Amino acid sequence: GMPYGPGLAAFGIDPARLLIGVMADEAMLLRAAVDALRCPALGALLAELRGPAPLLDLTASRRLALAAESSGVTAFMLRVSGDPVPSAADTRWRVAAAPSPPLPGNGPGRSAFDLSLLRRRAGRDGLCWRLAWDNGRGMFEEREGGRDERHGLGQDGGGRDGGGRDGQAPLSGAVVPVPADRPAAHRAA
Repeated sequence: GMPYGPGLAAFGIDPARLLIGVMADEAMLLRAAVDALRCPALGALLAELRGPAPLLDLTASRRLALAAESSGVTAFMLRVSGDPVPSAADTRWRVAAAPSPPLPGNGPGRSAFDLSLLRRRAGRDGLCWRLAWDNGRGMFEEREGGRDERHGLGQDGGGRDGGGRDGQAPLSGAVVPVPADRPAAHRAA
């Protein structure tokens, strides 16, 4: 999907600094990604492929890796609903939403993620972290007890029981984020 400006801004990314390209097909996306990665003025590249990506083979991923290496630009290849395939990437990660750390009053917490390092070409893989975003400091923090080498879950197992924590009462109702700056037709039903 398209990047959501207010969500990016919450993570310290200025949406006005993004250059977004929508390509007609996988071949065009891979060609554009290689061309973009050859530009050292680029901060990073995020390319998204949905479903099976038959053209993203070892040759194509090696081409992307060499272009990124020569320019020093970090490349992220986001695969949505696609099976893992061999690639020349240095690392392969799985990123998933995680339960937020509780706040006083058991309010909605900060954004949290489970990160799993699935493969690392030049080192140890199989490591997992649970990170939470600190808006005030503009950085991720590793949650205490959040590292687990098997499942990417914290010592609490990652679940929420819906009840209060530390003797605090739960909120009285469900909290659902509703984007105020998009038309209702774009909201998920």
